[in-house]
Amino acid sequence: MGAYLRPRGLEEALQALTRPFMVLAGGTDFYPARVALPVTEDILDIGAIAALRGISETADGWRLGAMTTWSELVEAGLPPLFDGLKQAAREVGGRQIQNAGTIAGNVCNASPAADGVPALLALEAEVEVASRDGARRLPLGAFITGVRKTALLPGELVTALHVPRPKHDARSAFLKLGARRYLVISIAMASVVVEVSNRTVAAARIAVGACSPVAQRLPDLERTLVGVTVDAHLGERVEPRHLAPLSPIDDVRGSAGYRGEVALVLLRRLLSEVAA
Repeated sequence: MGAYLRPRGLEEALQALTRPFMVLAGGTDFYPARVALPVTEDILDIGAIAALRGISETADGWRLGAMTTWSELVEAGLPPLFDGLKQAAREVGGRQIQNAGTIAGNVCNASPAADGVPALLALEAEVEVASRDGARRLPLGAFITGVRKTALLPGELVTALHVPRPKHDARSAFLKLGARRYLVISIAMASVVVEVSNRTVAAARIAVGACSPVAQRLPDLERTLVGVTVDAHLGERVEPRHLAPLSPIDDVRGSAGYRGEVALVLLRRLLSEVAA
C-alpha cells in the first residue's frame, strides 16, 4: 500500500501536493473501482479539512465548498435558482452515496454522465483551484476538458465552486432518463436556468449531459429564448437544430439517435416546467 495522509488544514494539503498524490474526497468512485484490488497509490484524504465544507452567500453569489456533500446541498436553504441542482443531487446514486459524495468530486471525476455537471453549467459555476503558488478560478466549461480529464495542474486542488447571482428572478430544473428509476447511469439528462423579467425570458442557460464527451451548453437555443413570453408554450420553442452541439454515441444504454430524441423531449419538458 502507498502512503496515506489526512491533513486537517488546507496549507498542509497543498504542501503534500508538491509531490504526486491521489486526492480522496467522498470516495464514492474511488472505492468501487478498487474492489478486491490493492491500493497502491499514495492517498491524500481531504475529508478532514473544515475549510472545504459548507455553503456561503456573498455579495456576488454563492460559494459551495469542495467537500460539500449532495445531501448537505439538498438540505441547504437556497433560492429557486438552485432547484435544478438540488434535483440533480437527488439523482446521484442512493442516499448513502449522496451522504458521502461531494460536489467537487463529481466535477473532478469528469464523467460524461456526471449528474451534477449540467446543472452546474446552467448555473454558470466557476471552479476555484488552489496550489502553493496561489489560487485561480475558471469556468466549469473550461475546467472539464474531456472524458475523465480536467484542467487541474500538478499540485492543484479544487477548493470550491462559485455560482454568480443572476440579474433577474431565476428558475431552474433538471431531468434525467435512465433504464430504471434509481441508481442508474444517465442515458441523457438536461438542466435549464431561466431568468424572468416582466413575464419574458431575460436570459436562459441550458446544458445537456451524457450526450457528448463533455456536457454541453446550447447557445443557439439560449439566444432563441431571450424575449420570449414565459407561458405554457415555452417548451415548444425547442427544435432539433438547437441540439447541434451534441455528439451522442451508441452504447449499451442507448443509441445515438435515441439519445438525441430523449434530449429534445427532456428540454421541452423542462422549459414547460419552469414556465408553469
